Amino acid sequence: MHYTSENPFLAAVDAEASERALFIRRTYLHLAGAILAFVVLETILLNTPGIENLVYMMTGGMGWLVVLGAFMGVSWIADKWARSDASPASQYLGLGLFVVAEAVIFLPLLFIAANYSDPSVIPTAGIITGLLFAGLTATAFITRKDFSFLRSILMVGGFIAMGVIVCSILFGFSLGVLFSGIMVFFAGGSILYTTSNIIHHYRTNQHVAAALALFSSVMLLLWYVLRLLMSRR
Repeated sequence: MHYTSENPFLAAVDAEASERALFIRRTYLHLAGAILAFVVLETILLNTPGIENLVYMMTGGMGWLVVLGAFMGVSWIADKWARSDASPASQYLGLGLFVVAEAVIFLPLLFIAANYSDPSVIPTAGIITGLLFAGLTATAFITRKDFSFLRSILMVGGFIAMGVIVCSILFGFSLGVLFSGIMVFFAGGSILYTTSNIIHHYRTNQHVAAALALFSSVMLLLWYVLRLLMSRR
């Protein structure tokens, strides 16, 4: 059977090779663009005069709980827009909104890492995250295995992790190195699951939504790799 780009609702796995390759290339180019935009935004924020006041406001008292709640709400909206078939503009707006949200929520962690930790911590975390991402991506593409069975595990694990994080804020206990280590594995599973979906389940017109899902997983991995490195130093 011959498929063409006239059917944008076709799953990438069922499309002809050229269409599948174009979808995958677009997805990873958009992921690269999102990461670059994140780096630029974070650099601007960290070098903004008086930014420490915003960091203290975000992390003081119940501030971090409010930030997390806002981030979850914005993430849900951004993902909905990115998955929309209404218009490409809505999809890009969703991806852009999510990049901004990630830059804001990363601000306190990167501020502490940049000002109160070893200068090599941030680039080292970036390199480790990149290598882990490359390895997991290669695993998914080489094995061609469908990891959709991870969905329920990730959903339950995500709810449990969020519950632990909220309790740590409310009751003032530290999450510790063990939690960060577990979350690195969780983020790795999320990357594997999302990459598998790109191969098997995303439609050929969903490159923006696929890039957002991958970006989310990569940022989660970076967050906990960075926390692990900071805890050691």
